[in-house]
Order: sequence, then C-alpha cells, then structure tokens
Amino acid sequence: MASRYGIAGYIILTVLLLFLNAPGEAFIPRMLEKGINYYFPHPRYAEGIPYDTKKFREEYDFIIVGGGTAGCVLANRLTEIPGWQVLLLESGGDELFLADIPIFVSYFQLSHINWGFRTEYQRGMCGANEDGRCNWPRGKVLGGSSAINYMIYTRGHPDDYDRWEEQGNRGWGFRDVLKYFKKSENAHISGISRNRNGKQSPFHSSGGYMDVENIPYRTPLADAYVKAAEEIGIKYNPDYNGAYMDGMSYLQVTTRNGSRVSSSKGFLRPIRGRSNLHVAKHSHVTKINIDPKTKEATGVEFLRDGKRYHVRASKEVILSAGALNSPQILMLSGIGPQYHLKEKGIAVIMDAPGVGDNLMDHLSFSGLIHLIDRPYTLLQDRTINLEAISSYWNHHTGPLTVPGGVENIAYITTNISDCSLADVELLIASSSLASDNGLATRRGVGISKDFYNEYFRPIHGRDAWTILPVVLRPRSRGRILLRNADPKAWPLMIANYFDDPRDLDVLVASVKHAKKLGSTHTMKKLGSKIYDRPIPGCSQHAFGSDKYWRCGVRRLTFPLHHQCGTAKMGPVGDKMAVVDDSLRVHGIKRLRVVDASIIPTIVAAHLYAPVLMIAEKASDMIKTTWRSY
Repeated sequence: MASRYGIAGYIILTVLLLFLNAPGEAFIPRMLEKGINYYFPHPRYAEGIPYDTKKFREEYDFIIVGGGTAGCVLANRLTEIPGWQVLLLESGGDELFLADIPIFVSYFQLSHINWGFRTEYQRGMCGANEDGRCNWPRGKVLGGSSAINYMIYTRGHPDDYDRWEEQGNRGWGFRDVLKYFKKSENAHISGISRNRNGKQSPFHSSGGYMDVENIPYRTPLADAYVKAAEEIGIKYNPDYNGAYMDGMSYLQVTTRNGSRVSSSKGFLRPIRGRSNLHVAKHSHVTKINIDPKTKEATGVEFLRDGKRYHVRASKEVILSAGALNSPQILMLSGIGPQYHLKEKGIAVIMDAPGVGDNLMDHLSFSGLIHLIDRPYTLLQDRTINLEAISSYWNHHTGPLTVPGGVENIAYITTNISDCSLADVELLIASSSLASDNGLATRRGVGISKDFYNEYFRPIHGRDAWTILPVVLRPRSRGRILLRNADPKAWPLMIANYFDDPRDLDVLVASVKHAKKLGSTHTMKKLGSKIYDRPIPGCSQHAFGSDKYWRCGVRRLTFPLHHQCGTAKMGPVGDKMAVVDDSLRVHGIKRLRVVDASIIPTIVAAHLYAPVLMIAEKASDMIKTTWRSY
C-alpha cells in the first residue's frame, strides 16, 4: 500500500466510500467529522493539521480575521519575518479527510465545514430551488472555500486586470500581478509547465505552495469533447492560463497527486511549527475595535467557547473573511452606509456607502444535459467500487480524482458580445445532477425534491453529460446588508441575478451555441442526444426556443459561488470604493481588507487563483509598509 496507514486505512476508506452507494439518502458527512479525520489524515499531508492556540497574547503585530484562501497565504508570508507575531482567527475548525477526494465535492458542501448560506428570495431566479432561494456554499473551516470548492484553476484574461488599473488602481495591471500568480504556483501540467526545450513557461512556475496539475484521469468523453469542439470551430487550447484563453482545454486543478490542495494544506500545514504564528480555530469575530476619535483599528473582539476575547494589534488588523462576511464585519464595526448602520442601531464610525454594495457573481444553467448510449460517464453506481478506490489509494488516479465530474473547460465569444474577449465559459461535466441519484448534488445546489423527481429522476442510471455555460462578465449587481446587529446572524444576501437583462440574453445565447457540441459527428457516434424532457414550469414554450431557454435558466439557475466586490478597491474619488490600491480601508488607519471583496470588476475566472494572487501581492505591500519602521 502507498499509504503509511497500510491495510487499515484502505479498509476504512473502502467502507466509507461504499457506504455512499447505500440506498436512499443515508449518507451524512457529519458522521465522518470525528475520529476518521483525526486518526487517518490524508497520507499526502502527513505533516498534520495546524496547532490550535489555547492561550492568546494580549497583543500581536498582525491579526488576520478569517483562515480562508487569503488568510492562509497572509499567515504564511507575514510569519516569514521572524520578529512579527501573527494571530489567525477562523470561525471553523479543521478540514475533513474525505473532502480531499475530488469527485465527492458535493457531499462535503453539505457538512459542517460549509456556512450553508442561502440568498433572499427574489422572483425570476433559482425557481427550481427550495423556497426559490439560491444556495451559496462558503467554507467555514481552515482553508475556507478552497476546502469545499471544485478545485478549478483559472486566472482570467489579462485585460481584466488592466481594467482594474485603468480604474485608478495602480500596480494591478496584468504585467504586475502575473508574478504573484506564479509565486504561489507549483505547476505540474503536462506539456505546459516546461516547453520542448525544457525551459520554464513564462506563464507558469514551480516551487510555490499551491500545486496545479491536470486531472490524472480522463473518461473517453474528455477527448471527445475536444474533437467535437473543433467540429464547430472551437480550437484546442493546451493552456487557457497561458498566452490566450479562447478554445477548448483539459481542466487545470489545484490538486496534488489527485487530492485536493486547499490553502490550508498548501500554505499553513508546511509552517505549522513557526513559533510566531498562533492559529485560533472556532473563533467567531464579532467586531473590529476602532478608536472613534483617531479612526484607527486597535484590535478585534471575538467569541470562543462561550467566552469573549479582546486582542490588540500593534501594526494592523487584516480582514480576510470573504465577500459575504467581510462587509458584515465592517458594518458591525461601524464602517458602512450611514443610514443602514443607524437603522440597525450601530454607532457610525465611518460612512462608507460602498460596503456591501457591488456584489458580483458568475452564473450558469444546469439544464443543458445530453444522454449517450455508452458507459463512459461518471455515474456514482459505476464510479464508487473497489477498483476505483484501489486506484485512488495506491496510484492517486482513477475516476475519484475528477472534481465533481468536470473534465473540460472552454472559452467562447457569443454573437451578442460587446467586446472581442470571450464572454462565456463552458464547463463540461461527464455527469449530470442525477448521476449520484439525488444523494448530494441536488441538496448541494438546493433543488427541491418535487422538481428533482419530475425532471431529474427519469434519468437515474442513465449515462449523461452536461454543459454548464457561464456568463463571465455579468452586469447585474447585488448587495450584502445586515439582518440585525447580532454578529451570529446571517447577513441579508441579495443576489439580484438578471437585474440587468443583458446577463439573461448572454446566457441564452451561450446555451444555443453550446448545445451544438452535442450535435457534432463526434458526439453522435456516442449516441449523444439532448435531454428534451420539458423543464417544469416551462412546458408552455416550444422546446429549444429562446422563450423556453429564458424560462429554463430562471428555473435551473446555477450560481458558481464566485461572490466578490463588496468592499471594492478604488481611488479616493470613487465614492463607492472601500479600500485603496494598497487595500487599506479609506479613512481608517491600520485596517486592510484582503480577499475577494476588494475585486472592483469581476474577472473571467474561478476566484481561487485570483484571491491567492491578491493575498500574495498584499503580503508584499504589508512587508514594504512595516519593514521601514
């Protein structure tokens, strides 16, 4: 056995995974939370989990609020300076052992390591969901959402970052940020990381903390998608994170030997022995302490085990709680729209109307399903077996290494694009929402039982593949508001999907374009046929018509959970900007925000890589600020 836990670990893994195929909805990830995670951590991460600090100093140089993607990077980079004392506060605990297995991402979005957020009801979106509310999974765990995401590594188009700079954010053009993408990367991408002459690609690097690789297993469909795309004019692109984005590619993922690498595993575990880093788990930050006269952040207040703590920061408080929780904490601390804070009974320290505003997200549609008559897809009944478990355990490959069933990615430009850049991403999954017989994916997405039974249950046990078209540059904007002044209460999450009708137009155009893949000669040879059962609530429209797809998109709305922009970066002249181009909060001293909330305009990327970059760049800016003192 490859594992140092030998036959015992293999037997336990086998029993647990085979349990997933038990009839009904018996599998509950919470059963795995104790015992297994402690006694059998993943063999590739034998260095163990970060220590949990029990006794706090009265004062640290830096306090980082949030142990997610950005927080883990900051904790690593700032403690590279031996004299700096750093406290990292995280509301959740440690990652789950089985969450390392990419195929089961949906299951662990149902566990306690997910905040379980849901949006407010809004008519015309997520109509297939329980109560018409969209599920927004967010990681409540060391590693944050990188511990439960789909591990997809994309950076976006260079023009996305040049646009940030054009908006007045100096040093954020692509020529400046590329080195920070590369700094965190340890790329092992076949035929890309190094060229034929053995030279390093100018777009990739090795030696960083974050592993990036191709999925070590492909179904026969992965190559078929590439051939089918070429038939309809979408060329093969070996590296969408390289010189150009457009085309069909094989997925690049943040895994190591086929197992998830969260930011906690990548950046925290290797440094857990640093004496100048304290990590406090299960610590819920209630507010940032700010001197109302000097407008200076002095420390934080947090709850742990029913006890309230106050800890000072001599240099800075760094808020890295994510695009939903960071604006919430800012508002609870007295920084936000004045009218809203007064309405909730919170003393106003700084009127900042942009806090919580400018909320952006990428949106897709989960109803573009094709059936095939070959046994090539990732049906759960076929995927979870002794052969697959053995392949994963011993050789770090096999179908268990495919993140949620997604194998390919493509970037296209629709006929209604208003620029020359790709405006749509196509995620190609060798599965459907019915591939696990409704056990996890349905609940993770939030589809109601009645809707699922009517639309998805008829294809239980059927081989199917799905195209998920993604609107890359949405114009709609939502917002985050306080529900009340209770720091334990969820904020109000107002998505406003399709608030700008052009987003719906782009998504419908992308569906019409993408479905051509299924009609190619390549896919027809596999017996591919579009699933034409009418989407419930849309049968009054002719199948395949614009009206039908517009109705279907509003029913099977599929958020990609790329929420960002709620504490946007911008110059002083931008009244809605919350932080400057050094990520310091306007008008407040010794307080920065470092996470997806600072993104001024959403990039054409899944946000894991961009947030790693933001944190790497912020770490250097912080070092530059304080090394001179």
